[in-house]
Amino acid sequence: MSFIGKKELVEKNDTVILFLSVNTIYALEVVDKIPNKHGNMVENKFQTIYGVLTVMDLVGKRYGSRITLPKGWCYLLHPTCELWTKTVNHRTQIIYTPDISLIIFGLDLKPGCKVIEAGTGTGSLSHSLIRTVFPTGHLFTFDFHQIRADLAREEFQKHGLSEWVTVGHRDVITDGFDVDVLVDAVFLDLPCPWEVVPHVRRSLRRCGKICTFSPCIEQVQKTCEALKGTKAFENIRTQEVLQRPLSVQLRTLISFDLTPQTEDVCTVEDVVEDSMEGEDEAKIGTKRKLQEKKPHNLKPVKRDQCRFRSIIPPATMPGHTGYLTFATMIVPPASDSSIKVDQVEHEQDALAS
Repeated sequence: MSFIGKKELVEKNDTVILFLSVNTIYALEVVDKIPNKHGNMVENKFQTIYGVLTVMDLVGKRYGSRITLPKGWCYLLHPTCELWTKTVNHRTQIIYTPDISLIIFGLDLKPGCKVIEAGTGTGSLSHSLIRTVFPTGHLFTFDFHQIRADLAREEFQKHGLSEWVTVGHRDVITDGFDVDVLVDAVFLDLPCPWEVVPHVRRSLRRCGKICTFSPCIEQVQKTCEALKGTKAFENIRTQEVLQRPLSVQLRTLISFDLTPQTEDVCTVEDVVEDSMEGEDEAKIGTKRKLQEKKPHNLKPVKRDQCRFRSIIPPATMPGHTGYLTFATMIVPPASDSSIKVDQVEHEQDALAS
């Protein structure tokens, strides 16, 4: 199974996407047995809102075909990086497609690039990075949590991506990157990315780019100060993605005619004349005042209907996810001695100011 290559038919051990609706999408592994909550191996059956699906019945089905369920139907889709981001089980907070697209664009990634990722997490971004640098590039991804690193390595193997990724268990803040080649880009999804800037200088080639993902503006401030303090990075900028989906809908606009309908109007004079007989002047005056307060028949009449398509903005908009800080290294990769000199000069400048 490969997220990069396309297949026509489902085979055993494939990862498939079950599409029931826009907001109801599942990733399933086509195997005959799965462990239940007690650890016992049972037949692989998946419960949906339209009934139970026996997963092994999908073998031999064509990707993109419609699958009949006991109480409805669904579509069987080939997995992609975007669909995997929607359906992956979260081991950590993940980066979603809008931010992923800006990260790839801002790092200027293309086939053949070598990339370092610090903070593998669930592997949502990793899949998209591998697809971007395929077929001659490579991704070096690190996570300080051993179990998360092992699970990510296993997933890459199942998805046919292990040839283009190296997963490492490492604390990059203290130990740096265990990479013996210069890379084209570095991505940091860490609590304190400013502490990794010296390690980035050792691994990033000249004119290479760095990107950090930080949820808090205070993290952005410290990262920008660290990048400027090295005097090795230029074009430092921070961006934020706020997705605003617009819905295209068919609307009907009705025009009204508000002209009074005179044929149904009863005038004050008519009321008075009808009431003259057998009534005194006081009662007639009261009727006159009451009738003057009543409005004429101004009931609107529908005339024409105009149907048109319109763009409807959302009632609410998803809020902040994180800040993306980009920079370009304009000097050659630094040695340990030059980094120490730069750090001393930066500390002296900070004390002087």
